[in-house]
Amino acid sequence: GVLVPGGFGSRGIEGKIAAIEWARTHSKPFLGICLGLQCAVIEFARHILQYKDANSSEFDKCEHQVVVEMPEHNPGVMGGTMRLGRRTTHFVTDDSVLKKLYGNLDSVDERHRHRYEVNPVYIDAFEKAGMKFVGRSDDNERMEILELENHPYFVGVQYHPEYISRPLKPSAPYLGLIWAACGELKNVLTLVTKQQSPTDIATKSSSPFSHVNLFRHT
Repeated sequence: GVLVPGGFGSRGIEGKIAAIEWARTHSKPFLGICLGLQCAVIEFARHILQYKDANSSEFDKCEHQVVVEMPEHNPGVMGGTMRLGRRTTHFVTDDSVLKKLYGNLDSVDERHRHRYEVNPVYIDAFEKAGMKFVGRSDDNERMEILELENHPYFVGVQYHPEYISRPLKPSAPYLGLIWAACGELKNVLTLVTKQQSPTDIATKSSSPFSHVNLFRHT
């Protein structure tokens, strides 16, 4: 599987975009965190929507800025103008692998640390082409979770799920990436309920997936 984490600046961006394209076109598990989600949006815009110059306004003042600075933040001030802290993300559809991985919850609270977001001008074009924004902010204006149709596991989140991940309660997006890389995600999802999350399944000694039990002591 491919994990593209968060960060700032243009260094290595084209390499990250190339890795995301490979994961998308070869049906390999992918998880993008913060900047990783934004890179997935850029890759999709370039190669599926055919916006060849698509980029983030952080890197290039191109025509198709599919990622832009949030309007309430002032340019040039790093850190103090960021969207920080714990915020609620609402699932807008039941047809979401990440919703299932969170135990079929209607919303989740996760911590954020970013200044840029998906440009809402392009949302309709992305969704018509198969990139679905399944999780959104309270006001429905900010895209928090993306998933790709007809792909075994292609997920991007604008937040940082690692901030509240714990050894025996791992983050759902990361756990999903590992399950997908092990080839067990479909089987795990058949057992998920609001009473039994993927974490519960992974930690039970009686798990039918004990051969890939993430928490088994050796």
